Amino acid sequence: MIINAELHIMDDNHTVISNGYISYANGKIIETGEMSALHTIPDDAIDAKGNPVYPGLIDAHTHLGIFGDSLTFEGDDGNEDTDPSTPHLRVIDAVNPLDGYFSEAIQAGITTVLTSPGSANPVAGQIACIKTFGRRIDNMIVKAPAAIKFALGENPKSTYNDKEQTPVTRMATAAIIRETLFRAKKYYDDTQKSLSDPQSFDPPEYDMRSDALMPLMKKEIPAHFHVHRADDIFTAIRIAKEFDIDYVLVHATEAHLVIDELDSKRFAGILSGPILTDRSKPELHHQSPQAPAILSQNGIPTAIITDHPETPIQYLTLCAAVAVREGMSPDEAMRAITVNPARICGIADRTGTLEPGKDADMVIFHESPLNIFQKPLAVIAEGRTVFCRL
Repeated sequence: MIINAELHIMDDNHTVISNGYISYANGKIIETGEMSALHTIPDDAIDAKGNPVYPGLIDAHTHLGIFGDSLTFEGDDGNEDTDPSTPHLRVIDAVNPLDGYFSEAIQAGITTVLTSPGSANPVAGQIACIKTFGRRIDNMIVKAPAAIKFALGENPKSTYNDKEQTPVTRMATAAIIRETLFRAKKYYDDTQKSLSDPQSFDPPEYDMRSDALMPLMKKEIPAHFHVHRADDIFTAIRIAKEFDIDYVLVHATEAHLVIDELDSKRFAGILSGPILTDRSKPELHHQSPQAPAILSQNGIPTAIITDHPETPIQYLTLCAAVAVREGMSPDEAMRAITVNPARICGIADRTGTLEPGKDADMVIFHESPLNIFQKPLAVIAEGRTVFCRL
């Protein structure tokens, strides 16, 4: 239990309990309320001493654990750039939970991340949502697969141009994605026919690549499209519409320039960022730290991301602080690293708010997390006190 806390629930009512408690057991939140309603205080309760408590922070797009800290090729397991279409790759098979950045993530109050294959391939593989506290990836999984990673734009072009192999144009990149999805849709349709009428239709021959896309075809998970330029954003939307799949836009660097052309009801949201990087390639020409503010002010569900290791993961709150400096409200910035990514990524049943039934992931700060001089005073991950400096 945490007592004497300023609880920021992060629910739709923007509830703040100025002097409250939060009880938890077996890794789940049990109850929140006013201190005046609490009659018994356990001996092991953590006294927040009036400090703010938030849900564990969420970084919705990282490559945590698959690009090794201080390593080059030996620790680089993010891009299988020998084949442009690899939907059957599972990122959990590459994650190293003993990578040093996991410790830095949890020390920064980040308890949940989505970790993704890189963007060298048009079809890169399966994304996983994991906790940042643990030693064995199988015990850290929140949802796997959580999404399928696709990439448009310069990254696939430059990767395969160097190999003198398709794709070297945006046309070919989109064609490879379409071809992969077409095969998966046919595989799905043939499977459904065999299940509904086994006397007339045989099941299709097992295809590992198409089978990996079945959760996408069934709308159990979305596509995550790596896009920067506006034209690539619209290619992603076009493909998603063609195959009737749910989708999320990742980076969407020029989305704020075409905001009037985006219909937020047709996609889950935008994972905006990273904004603490240089314009390292032409398609980042219009990168702006104002983008998260513009998106959220125009009704686009927005999460702020680091794209670790592009921006080291421990600077997630710094990214949010910069977004506030550039026009985002402090409340919306905090929602962009808690409840918004949880909803956009389909894990809101587990995390993102301090509501009963959610995972007991909590972080206590001395002041606002958006104050760059502040570090967490305590982090609780699934009910376990990782550290407490109170």
